[in-house]
Amino acid sequence: MVSTHIEEHDTFTHRVYYSAKRAVKSHASGGNVLIVATILALVVANIPGINQMYNDFWEQEIRLQVGSFNIFSHAGHPMSMLQFINDALMAIFFFTIGLEIKREVLVGELSSFKQALLPIIAAIGGMVVPVGIYLMLSAGTDFSSGAAIPMATDIAFSLGVLAMLGSRVPISLKIFLTTLAVVDDIGGIIVIAAFYSTHIEAMLIVYALILLGVLFLGSVFKIQSKIFYLLIGTIVWYLFLNSGIHPTIAGVLVAFCIPATPVFPPKKYIQTIRRSIAYFNAEDDELLNRRSILNKDQMDWLKQIESASDKVISPLQELEDSLHPVVNYLIIPIFAFANAGITLWHMDASALVGGIGLAIICGLVLGKFLGIFVFSWLTVKLHLAPMPQYCNWKMMASISMLGGIGFTVSLFIANLSFGSMGAHGLELLNNAKLGIVVGSLLAGVLGFMMLHHFLPKTPCEDSGEC
Repeated sequence: MVSTHIEEHDTFTHRVYYSAKRAVKSHASGGNVLIVATILALVVANIPGINQMYNDFWEQEIRLQVGSFNIFSHAGHPMSMLQFINDALMAIFFFTIGLEIKREVLVGELSSFKQALLPIIAAIGGMVVPVGIYLMLSAGTDFSSGAAIPMATDIAFSLGVLAMLGSRVPISLKIFLTTLAVVDDIGGIIVIAAFYSTHIEAMLIVYALILLGVLFLGSVFKIQSKIFYLLIGTIVWYLFLNSGIHPTIAGVLVAFCIPATPVFPPKKYIQTIRRSIAYFNAEDDELLNRRSILNKDQMDWLKQIESASDKVISPLQELEDSLHPVVNYLIIPIFAFANAGITLWHMDASALVGGIGLAIICGLVLGKFLGIFVFSWLTVKLHLAPMPQYCNWKMMASISMLGGIGFTVSLFIANLSFGSMGAHGLELLNNAKLGIVVGSLLAGVLGFMMLHHFLPKTPCEDSGEC
C-alpha cells in the first residue's frame, strides 16, 4: 500500500515537472522574439515619415466576406487591422491560455491544492496590491478606469529573463513563476469579462451559450474531431464579438470544452504498435534493408501506427502543442509590434513622474513586488504552504520583482480601458503604454540583477539540486 502511494506521488511529480519544464522552454524562447518586436515597434514609431505609414497601416479595414456577410465585422462595421489583432488574433492567444489552464488543473501544478496554494496566494497579492496602489494614485482622475493595467505578469518576458540565467535557477522557482503567471491570466480573464463588456445583446449571448453547450456535450461524448471544436468555436467567437462581451473570453470558454481524454489509452496504443511492429519483425532483416517501396500490408501496418498515434494524444494536448509556436512566434510579436509603438518625441517627460504613467510604474514595480513577496511570506509563515524547494527569501524577493513585467496583458487591458475614448483616450493610452514599457523594463532589469546576485554561482541541475 505504501509502495503504491509512493509510485503515485512519483508519477504526479514527474507530470508536474514535465509540464512546467515544457512551458518554461516554450515561453522563454518566445520571449526573445517578443523583445525584438517591441524594440522594432518603438524604433519604427519614432522615425519621421515611416511612423505615419506605421500608424496608417493599423487603421486599414480587413474583410473576410461572402456576399454581404463579413466575419471580421463588429456591429456592422469592418474591423480595422488593429482591431483584428486585438479582438481576433488575441482570441487565439486567450484560447491557448484556456488550454494551458485546463491542462494545469488536470495534470499540472494546479492539480494539487497543496502544490498550487503558494503561487495562487502570491498571484492574488500580485493583483490586489498593484490595483490598490493604482487606485490611490488615480483617485479623482479620468484614468482611474485603468486600474487593472498593472495586475498582469507577462509569462513570456519573465521566463525569458529567467532563461538568461540558465541552470542557476532552481526548477521549483521556474514552476512557481509559471504557475503565478497562469493564475494572473485567470485574474485578467475575469476582469476582462466583468468590466470590459458593453451594450449587451442578450440573444447573441443565448446563441453562443447554446453552441458552448454543444461543445461541452461533444467533450462528454468524446468527439475527438478538432475541426468540430474549432468551427463551432469560431461561430461562438463571432457571436461574442457582436454581443458586447469581449471576444477573447470566447477563446477561453471554447478551450475549456476541448476534450483532455484521448480515444486510445496508452496501454492500447502500445499494444497496437507492438502488434504492427511484430509484422515487420517477421520479415528478413536483409530484405527490409534492401526494400525501397513498401507493400500493401506494410502500408496498412504503418497506417495503423499513425492512426493510433493520433488517437493517443488528446485534442487538448495536440492543439496546445500546435498553437504554442504560432502564438509565441507570430501572434504575440504581431500584437507587440502593433501596440507598443509609442511616439516619444511628442511626449512630455513629466508623463513618467505623474499621471497615469507614474501610477502604472508604481503598480508594476512596487505593487507587484510587495503583493507577491508579502503574500508569499505570510503563506509560508502561517504554514499554509511550503517554500519552493532549494529556494530562499532572497530568491523569492527577486522573483517577486520579476513579476512586475506586465507587458502583453497590460497593453491589452490598456487598449480596452482607453482605446474608445476619442482623442483624449488616445493620449491616455499612449502615456499608459509608456508606463507599461518603462515599468516592465525596470521590473525586468531589477529582477535580473537581484537574481544574478542572489542565485547560487554553481549551476543547478534540472532536478533543482544546487
